[in-house]
Amino acid sequence: MKKKYLYSLLALGVSAACHAETYPAPVGPSQSDFGGVGLLQTPTARMAREGEISLNYRDNDQYRYYSASVQLFPWLETTLRYTDVRTKQYSSVDAFSGDQTYKDKAFDLKLRLWEESYWMPQVSVGARDIGGTGLFDSEYIVANKAWGPFDFSLGMGWGYLGTSGNATNPFCSYSDKYCHRDNSYREAGSMDSSQMFRGPAAFFGGVEYQTPWQPLRLKLEYEGNNYQQDFAGKLDQKSKFNVGAIYRVADWADVNLSYERGNTVMFGFTLRTNFNDLRPSYNDNARPKYRPQPQDAILQHSVVANQLTLLKYNAGFADPNIQTKGDTLYVTGEQVKYRDSREGIDRANRIIMNDLPEGIRTIRITENRLNMPQVTTETNVASLQRHLEGEPLGHETPLEQKRVTPIVPETTEQGWYIDKSSFDFHIDPVLSQSVGGPESFYMYQLGVMGTADWWVTDHLLTSGSLFANIANNYDKFNYTNPPSDSKLPRVRTHVREYVENNVYVNNLQANYFQYLGNNFYGQVYGGYLETMFGGAGVEALYRPVDSNWAVGIDANYVKQRDWRSAQDMMKFTDYSVKTGHLTAYWTPPFAQDVLVKASVGQYLAGDKGGTLDISKHFDSGVVVGGYATITNVSGDEYGEGEFTKGVYVSVPLDLFSSGATRSRAAVNWVPLTRDGGQKLGRKFDLYGITSDKSMNFR
Repeated sequence: MKKKYLYSLLALGVSAACHAETYPAPVGPSQSDFGGVGLLQTPTARMAREGEISLNYRDNDQYRYYSASVQLFPWLETTLRYTDVRTKQYSSVDAFSGDQTYKDKAFDLKLRLWEESYWMPQVSVGARDIGGTGLFDSEYIVANKAWGPFDFSLGMGWGYLGTSGNATNPFCSYSDKYCHRDNSYREAGSMDSSQMFRGPAAFFGGVEYQTPWQPLRLKLEYEGNNYQQDFAGKLDQKSKFNVGAIYRVADWADVNLSYERGNTVMFGFTLRTNFNDLRPSYNDNARPKYRPQPQDAILQHSVVANQLTLLKYNAGFADPNIQTKGDTLYVTGEQVKYRDSREGIDRANRIIMNDLPEGIRTIRITENRLNMPQVTTETNVASLQRHLEGEPLGHETPLEQKRVTPIVPETTEQGWYIDKSSFDFHIDPVLSQSVGGPESFYMYQLGVMGTADWWVTDHLLTSGSLFANIANNYDKFNYTNPPSDSKLPRVRTHVREYVENNVYVNNLQANYFQYLGNNFYGQVYGGYLETMFGGAGVEALYRPVDSNWAVGIDANYVKQRDWRSAQDMMKFTDYSVKTGHLTAYWTPPFAQDVLVKASVGQYLAGDKGGTLDISKHFDSGVVVGGYATITNVSGDEYGEGEFTKGVYVSVPLDLFSSGATRSRAAVNWVPLTRDGGQKLGRKFDLYGITSDKSMNFR
């Protein structure tokens, strides 16, 4: 009945197409069973709109697919996927994994080679299961051409997409080595490109049809997989044709139903949004209106007091300071309200212009962070006045304003400020998590962190955090025996023992911060630096204003904290290590929304190597990034995963809050916790502290 129903649905859609005179506009590409834009089992050459993220779930008798697909660029699609193999256990050792079914981790990429034109189809090339176990690894090249409400695709696949071998591998004519493919499964996390585009190849393709009823689309595909080598076991395939329907419930949700292999029902759903489209929707105080009341050259206490109050509560500058010297008025403070510092600058300029002292020609507003100046915004008063008063249409002039290296006068003629508080205390919820481990698919620790900060002087900050556990399931973390040939000290895999303590001091340290001049910054710190290590270190950073590059270095000597009890965590074990890194930061001129961080040095386990971190910053302020660390530790010594890697998403909280805020929430995906390639978790890093020095990333 299910089969007849789906075929009838497809026939009805085609019949409607023959009689319909107009067709609704396409609602955007849809996701495949594996995640990523495609038909059902096969990919297409289409791409989602830049910034789109799709969360997908698909389910049939053998597999559950959980995937997240992000369109990082118009030409690059990335997909993370977990496959729950319902017919296999994760481990033959019940005590290790219990009754958990096998979970396969995978990472996919698809690159658009060129876009569709009047005559030419859109063409993309891609690969599935990069760096995974090889359960579904495949490569493909595929083309798409639209014709009215129909979108046709035709491609050639290798690996999982090409097991039927209905086509000759074109690379065999180049070398015989491409005629054979090693289909044995690899250890999770290993990278092996030697088998790409090798072995049997097969054609695949199909069509997606937009019905006259816009929410409904139908799919028909022909696939190249014969299902005789599946990890779930040999699967019966009665037909190579798959049919399906996708119904758009809302702009952000699809539901899917398909009939595949001639004998299997697949169902699921997709949730989506676009990182570029998200915008803050909080209520905020209006910008000050321009109502100039010029003042004498001497700053009047009552006037300046009002300005300082407005700078703090309207413009978002904590600890504001107003000074004058000659024909220049200086404002300094720390922007704590607006993620886009230009909003704070605009409000501050309006506040100053409304009560501008006589003879002032230039306004210099310097933004601080942790009492270190970041950048000075210099504005010509006459130009600003013309803009605030409004210029005749067609006679507009550019605002004479520029961002420069911090300018802080050593002496001034007049000055007023609001006393800053030297003590601060706050409590925050904390959620630590990892996904896809062999012991449990989802492991977490939920708690609250109380943090106290005390400024001893303008440059010396003492801070401490006390963590209280609410709930966690790290008692399932059974990694107690590293590989027999591994010489790595257990610098991170004692995590279970650490989190078993219900209340413990997370960190307790002193930091001395100093702006060294000419865009150089430095800090010295010591104490309990993170949950697992304590010691002392130093960091220096050179970061010019609005430059596309920066360079920093840190050096630390640390000892491992004792994990055996909360009291013992205030003590140290015998293990100590020198760790530190030289890090370069670069924003490519051809991709101003991308940050590349590359660091080399020694890690906590004494291994030496490098880390590459690449992040994409979307218009909304959401950041999506990934990193990988390769050290001189072999894959056998490292254990499952072979090297350290992870993905993270950082979301500005003003997208959801009732008021403006610079706070962020981060979600990290680390497939496995192992000891190689691990960095010290420092509370403060100078590049993050000096974020206002760049306008690209907010």
